[in-house]
Amino acid sequence: MKRTILNILLLALAFAATAQQTNGTYAFLKATNSARVAALGGLPLPVFDGDIQLSNFNPSAIDSAMDNKLGLSYVDYYADINFATAQYARSFDKLGSFAATVQYHNYGHFDETSESGVVIGSFSGSEYSLALGWGRQLSPHWSIGAALKYAGLQLESYSAGALAVDVAGNYRADNGWIFSLTARNIGAQLFNNFDYRHCRLPLAIDFGASRHLDHLPVTVMLWYDDLQKWNKLFDDPLDLAGNYDPLTNEIVQESATLHFVKNLASHLVVGGELTLGKNIVLRAAYNYGQRHAMDVPQERTLVGFSAGLGVKIKMFEISYARSRSNILASPNYLTITMDLNKFK
Repeated sequence: MKRTILNILLLALAFAATAQQTNGTYAFLKATNSARVAALGGLPLPVFDGDIQLSNFNPSAIDSAMDNKLGLSYVDYYADINFATAQYARSFDKLGSFAATVQYHNYGHFDETSESGVVIGSFSGSEYSLALGWGRQLSPHWSIGAALKYAGLQLESYSAGALAVDVAGNYRADNGWIFSLTARNIGAQLFNNFDYRHCRLPLAIDFGASRHLDHLPVTVMLWYDDLQKWNKLFDDPLDLAGNYDPLTNEIVQESATLHFVKNLASHLVVGGELTLGKNIVLRAAYNYGQRHAMDVPQERTLVGFSAGLGVKIKMFEISYARSRSNILASPNYLTITMDLNKFK
């Protein structure tokens, strides 16, 4: 039985690796709503500690430690854009553990105008997803998981919908290392009346590793993002880095070695958690790929950096984070998780 489940997982990952990734209509499926995940780089966390915040990005982290836990998240994004998420988990002896997630992205209201520019009304825009994740521990070392989700969006009278699955596996080594492989958003569009074109889902295959240090209250984490594609660099048409040579009227090309190193670094994310006492955790991460894509070379910014903290108060844990994804502002992430078993 275990071998069959593992074979299914590997086949799903192989199928995902052959797909093409595009971040278009359903790009919101890669958005981070959890404060802990946002503080640690916005990728599936390679940890296994019963935090229900992990279930939506890494279903192999779903286990009995999440049983009867509830998580509520809110993201104060830009302008009047905001996100909300609710998560709940339940475990069953023979079936494994399940976690349900509802995400809602509200983009506010827009003016509806006539062809001459006269305001004749208003309309709203939103995106949402419904997911049911399952996780099971196969042995003291191995755990697997999968999630089925429906993604939809609504803009005025236009709508679109898609069905997707996530698959993941965790391995916990005897020396304390945890390795995680996830493939998210494997699926297809069901309908789209925006322009009636087929839109691909934003496939993401990520590999992560973490380890809690033996003599320090620190957990270090490292990710390799987007295994399904190699080249993440692009040529800036505005040439903000000043690579244009006015004498030859050409862009000065960087060396092949430097290009390789920058491309490799664009896949890597590093982060960690520092535990202070029993109830406070500090978190931080750095994403070079995000910095390369969104930074302005002439400005000193913190683009690519994210940080946050978690505070435990009895049966509650409150997590807060800020993530600098561009030079303009940093969204605020707030998550409250609670163990409903302790209310009894």
